Amino acid sequence: MALAWVFERQQASDAVRASQLLSACGEDPWWVPGLWHLEVANALLVAERRSVIAPGDSDLFLSRLSDLPIQSDGDAAQERRSQVIALARAHGLSSYDAAYLELAHRLGAALASFDRRLNQAAGDLGIALYP
Repeated sequence: MALAWVFERQQASDAVRASQLLSACGEDPWWVPGLWHLEVANALLVAERRSVIAPGDSDLFLSRLSDLPIQSDGDAAQERRSQVIALARAHGLSSYDAAYLELAHRLGAALASFDRRLNQAAGDLGIALYP
């Protein structure tokens, strides 16, 4: 969802949700799996290579992200691997998406995603979705 702060979304409602999430950012940390940082970096690099965004704009975006209370999950991926694989199998998710699901479930946190299948799996597990 954070990438919607820099890239346009096809559906206007997605942009509104992303803006609401950014506006709600306060003192409480937002938790992400460690892989989130690599996913953001990769999305920016791909966009740069496709001339969708300039490198300077990517750097500015990363700088702004650094100012937000985003915390990486400190649990080692290998310790959560079995739970992630089980969730991925049960809900037809990639291991990457299942890592977000596992983290939200473990922390009792709401999930903020545009991914339909991931949101459905969260609903199936009783995980709240960010509006």
